[in-house]
Amino acid sequence: MTHRAVFPRVTRALERPWYILGRIGDQTLFYAKAMAGIPAAVRSYRTEIVRLIAEISMGAGVLAMIGGTLVVVGFLTVATGGTLAVQGYSSLGNIGIEALTGFLAAFINVRISAPVVAGIGLAATFGAGVTAQLGAMRVNQEIDALEAMAIPSLVFLVSTRIVAGMVSIAPLYAVAVILSFLASQFTTVALLGQSAGLYQHYFSTFLSPIDLMWSFVQAILMAIAILLIHTYFGFYASGGPSGVGVATGDAVRTSLVVLVSVTLLISLAIYGSQGRFNLAG
Repeated sequence: MTHRAVFPRVTRALERPWYILGRIGDQTLFYAKAMAGIPAAVRSYRTEIVRLIAEISMGAGVLAMIGGTLVVVGFLTVATGGTLAVQGYSSLGNIGIEALTGFLAAFINVRISAPVVAGIGLAATFGAGVTAQLGAMRVNQEIDALEAMAIPSLVFLVSTRIVAGMVSIAPLYAVAVILSFLASQFTTVALLGQSAGLYQHYFSTFLSPIDLMWSFVQAILMAIAILLIHTYFGFYASGGPSGVGVATGDAVRTSLVVLVSVTLLISLAIYGSQGRFNLAG
């Protein structure tokens, strides 16, 4: 008798690290092939990329009005910007410096809240949708059919979605940042009664173009990570409809963990070693 039959639990425990390493290797190889297929996708499947850009930004069918990434990310950033203004005004007011609410809007929206909220919105809308689409195609053998027709399935299904996501993320994130700024200003000035000139003074003083540029870099990196993770789980889904649901859940959990990890690493890389921040103005 083999050790697997005599000690099944011990055998599984010993094999688990090798399984995890193998899974990481499979994902790394998939990501490399998907990124390498981008030039071929741009050359051969421009129409599909344009269709995916429209699907990412505004949604498809009946979801165009309520379920597009633009609508969801816009709503999330508006709510986050308003909440930041309320909490900031109240907390700073406790120590008599509520005039610095504009500083919080320029500082926290750019460095933390807008990138994270936009990433969550992208993972919850386009990311989950991509996993479900590719998973359904896999269990219905549509991906196998593409391969039988000599169509490179990874380039046609994955690389095109990565290109569409990269084209869409910059304007989507620009809208998200602008809406977060407007929500913070409206809440502080119109609802809480602070002077518009006072708010604009501290907002413009602490709004750094360099921080805004790094914020876009952070959003782009998070979008690439989210797209790669969700396409991988969808492309290799198995087990019928229930397997597609499991793959979607796994992809969302993984992408959310990676999202906050990317935020932490970029914050450490860009701001962690700098001690030159001065609260003045």
